[in-house]
Amino acid sequence: MGTPDEASADSSACRRRTGRLRLDEDRAILDALFDQSPMGVAVFDTRLRLVRANPALERIHGIPNDQLLGHRIGEFLTGIDTDEIENRLTKVLETGLPVIGTEVRGRTPADPGRDHVWMTSSFALTDPDGNTSGVTDMITDITERHRSREHLTLLDAAATRIGTTLDVRRTAQELADVLVPRVADLATIDLLVGVAEGEEPQPPRAWPVALRLTARRVARPEIANGLRRLGEVQEFPVSSPHAQALATGHPQLLPVVDAEAEWIRSSPDPRTRTLLERGTHSMMVVPLRARDTILGVVHLYRAASRPDSFEPDDLIFVQELATRAAVCVDNARRYTGERAATVTLQQSMLPRSVADQSAVEVAHHYRPARAQAGVSGCWFDVIPLSGARVALAVGDIPGTGIEAAACMGQICSAVRTLAQLDLAPDEVLARLDDMVPRLVEREHSTGSAPILEKLIGATCLYAVYDPVSRHCVMASAGHPPPLVLDPDGPVRFAELPSNQPLGQDDPVFEPHDLELARGSVLALYTRSLLDAVGADPTVEERLRAIVARSPRSPASLCRAVVGAVSPHLPAEDDLALLIARTRSLDAADVATWDLSCDPAAVAGARAHALRQVHRWSLGDLAFSTELIISELVTNAIRYGTPPIRLRLIRDRMLIVAVSDAASTSPHIRRAATTDEGGRGLFLVAQCSRRWGTRYHPTGKTIWSEQSLTDVTPAGNVPPGR
Repeated sequence: MGTPDEASADSSACRRRTGRLRLDEDRAILDALFDQSPMGVAVFDTRLRLVRANPALERIHGIPNDQLLGHRIGEFLTGIDTDEIENRLTKVLETGLPVIGTEVRGRTPADPGRDHVWMTSSFALTDPDGNTSGVTDMITDITERHRSREHLTLLDAAATRIGTTLDVRRTAQELADVLVPRVADLATIDLLVGVAEGEEPQPPRAWPVALRLTARRVARPEIANGLRRLGEVQEFPVSSPHAQALATGHPQLLPVVDAEAEWIRSSPDPRTRTLLERGTHSMMVVPLRARDTILGVVHLYRAASRPDSFEPDDLIFVQELATRAAVCVDNARRYTGERAATVTLQQSMLPRSVADQSAVEVAHHYRPARAQAGVSGCWFDVIPLSGARVALAVGDIPGTGIEAAACMGQICSAVRTLAQLDLAPDEVLARLDDMVPRLVEREHSTGSAPILEKLIGATCLYAVYDPVSRHCVMASAGHPPPLVLDPDGPVRFAELPSNQPLGQDDPVFEPHDLELARGSVLALYTRSLLDAVGADPTVEERLRAIVARSPRSPASLCRAVVGAVSPHLPAEDDLALLIARTRSLDAADVATWDLSCDPAAVAGARAHALRQVHRWSLGDLAFSTELIISELVTNAIRYGTPPIRLRLIRDRMLIVAVSDAASTSPHIRRAATTDEGGRGLFLVAQCSRRWGTRYHPTGKTIWSEQSLTDVTPAGNVPPGR
């Protein structure tokens, strides 16, 4: 055994040999970690020259590390903001504080055609004495992770930006706006013909297939200058990616577009080749499919400013985006189709033209709601009545859509039917008010959908104007009063009791009687016009000023009112406007006689009428007129109550009207061969074009109309007549 000193010396030597061994092992482990790390590691000295780099950094840059050693970053990297990197490394050297989690974007020689994103963290290197001897930069390629995050962000943005309206074209444009410039330099949305108008898309049955350019977005205008205009139709040959996408329902990816491809050479349209000449090089065509129906395709192009081509990941992302957008486009298409059907239904029930008559000169305007607002139930009508009178009606149905249009049809039909009964305005509204709950109750009893419930709360204004007396009697069921302009007076609203809307359990509709001078103007409208007036206080004054600037034709007055009001109308409101300028019959065209309640008065009535008929040069109607007057006056004397009045009116018809104070109405019947009477009204009906009975507060009037076209013009009377 050795001495204690020798033992101590051996122990120290052993410890030195063991420490050296462990240090060598640690270095080997660190070198292995450095070389095998998937993260790029670069070590720089204090002058930011690269002194060491691992193989992962070589794969990232695409440049051998032995060519990089001893150089600064800016000397070997292009496509990256090297100044920003060196500034960051300098800051770490100066402060000794690490900078963690910095994103760097750019391209490298290893992949020059694709943008990359790296996550870098920089740390200062210190020696055992605590002095800074360099800086290290640790780099991780997060391109795929970053692209996935961008795609998710873009999908979230698309969910809020696409489908904001129910307009097909705008929805398609919103899709194009999302795709450019984030995904492509040029995006076009082409839909099958008819889709934008709401028609059901039909799969192509013949080639080439025609597509309509519905939306487009370009990163730089010069790419698409001189190409198709929005709304233009282009045909694509069967071999084209567009036709293939439509035929198969599968997307088409062309990372590099070959200008000599057969589908380009065979296309009669040179515009695709023009796009290639302008630098587009990569292309995707993705079908817009919703509910197993293809609506069109999305074209995407990348130009020379973005040399990286479309990749399968891009295609998957655009497919997801197109699937979501296609549902929005299809919803807009369905809405457009339903709205077009509703507008067609509604307008088919509105008067397309108004028959010319003597009571009023009319003009009308109907404007459906705009954009995605539903079509409501605004309506109006002009109905000729007996005695040269005319009925003016306007109304509104609460709610929108096909149900409101159906309810409008019910109200319009009922008003026209009741008008032919010659009922007073308040009586017409009372009958309507009684009809509404009955229709709703019947609908509920059959178990059908409650479409007609929208009739509850409908409004209506019904007015009857008589050009003989120049009186206008009107009544309202919750509808705004008409605007009235006397020829020499101010513009005013008629003092009309509004009463309750239809179906509100208030059967009383107070009438209002106005005497109107010849040439007065009545403006009937829906409540939306008042809403527009309320939106801007100056609108009412302008409206009054426009109406006051008469004399102008009802047509020009109607256009002026619509022009002043339309910009202020809520988008969800329809507008119905009816302008009527009153006329009156000349005294020379009306003859009236009061008759005694004596059968002998019949002969006198015939004599008066015959003289008047000959004054009007209507001798061809003398016999039939004499017969009609004999029967009507005889019935009034026999069954009526005095006073009895006979009136002849020369209008577009020759009108015979016999009034009395009784409310009983005669009924036409077919008399038997053995009957001595009962043929009077039958003969009246045979001699008349129309006849009927109307009631008024003092009794009734039986009237008959004969057509003046049956009269032979003076000077052309055939021999023997």
